[in-house]
Amino acid sequence: MPGLGSPQTQAGVLSFYDAQTKGPKMNPKVVLIAVAVFSFAVLVIDHFLYYAA
Repeated sequence: MPGLGSPQTQAGVLSFYDAQTKGPKMNPKVVLIAVAVFSFAVLVIDHFLYYAA
């Protein structure tokens, strides 16, 4: 059945994710670690500001 394909492939959705872009390439692990560190820093600063008053 060579004529059958998924609707995503026929609409070009899958080829969109394969396209190369000029933006920065970042490892997802780095992004997750950065978000975790930033969240922890915000919580620590909030804790100190709350109890300092």
